[in-house]
Amino acid sequence: MKNKWKVAFIALSGALIIVAVIILMMVFAPIKDDELPDNKSDTNSEVGFDVRSNKHDLNLIIEHYIEEEGLKGPVDYDVQLKDDVELHGSVPVFTSNIDFELKFEPQALKNGNILLKQKSISVGSLNLPVSYVLKVIRDSYNFPEWVKIQPNDELIYVSLQDMELKSDIKVRAKEFDLEKDNIRFRLLVPVDQAQ
Repeated sequence: MKNKWKVAFIALSGALIIVAVIILMMVFAPIKDDELPDNKSDTNSEVGFDVRSNKHDLNLIIEHYIEEEGLKGPVDYDVQLKDDVELHGSVPVFTSNIDFELKFEPQALKNGNILLKQKSISVGSLNLPVSYVLKVIRDSYNFPEWVKIQPNDELIYVSLQDMELKSDIKVRAKEFDLEKDNIRFRLLVPVDQAQ
């Protein structure tokens, strides 16, 4: 009888050690960043229009785009513009999901794209590295090609120049100040110069 308990104890201890090693390997494994797009220069003639928006309207557009394009994976997530860009969702951990909230500080770049720098993170009651959480988010959700997640740098690169819109219209961010609700874009509409 003693041997059965001893074998069971050793087997349970071994299983716990294996699970702990797997978790540590996942947390400390090197993370590869998505490749950022090249800055493209268009040779087409375009006419530009400046557009001003606000957080409320952009939140509606973002929600519609995520639903319309089927960008939600097996687990739901949403993006909300408040004083920061907030990403809410859950990450799978073994047999359950843990809710998370990431806040990013947005910055409009000179090339018209948007850089989201990680500002704060909340993952249930766990204290996980930001790079690990961003990697799990990147691998768990169906983001569009023009959203590049860089776990090592703790940022998200939104390449508006690669976003495909109807009629080949292109969007460039000019200003993205959420605290002042001052959001400006430039729409570039291709025109045919043949006369």
